[in-house]
Amino acid sequence: MERPTLVYDDDCGFCTWWADHLSERSSIRLVGFSDLTPELRTELPESYEDCSHLLTEEGVYSCGASIEQAFLRSDIDGPAREFVQFLRHFEEYDRLREHGYQLVANNRDLFGKIVSKTPPARRES
Repeated sequence: MERPTLVYDDDCGFCTWWADHLSERSSIRLVGFSDLTPELRTELPESYEDCSHLLTEEGVYSCGASIEQAFLRSDIDGPAREFVQFLRHFEEYDRLREHGYQLVANNRDLFGKIVSKTPPARRES
């Protein structure tokens, strides 16, 4: 794999905004669910449409871990990066990260009213 690849719901305006935001600040390649190749599809979990995934040389990170890893591979610096690295020292961090991811994922329509971008799957060709 030439570079990390974020696989995300490209029929979601909030998801598209977030994916583009990370991609603009990193070398992460974006691939929407609607553009998955058979080769990429084999790398993903069976229920891949349940959340985003970051495919890297090290493996596949899913859901909250995918966003965390994408964030850490971006040039978004400052206290937030240090805070994430600090939180990783706590046993409950992974559970809380995933809970936070699900909370946002389950409320994408609400967050999409704050930040959104026309999803690729809904753009006219």
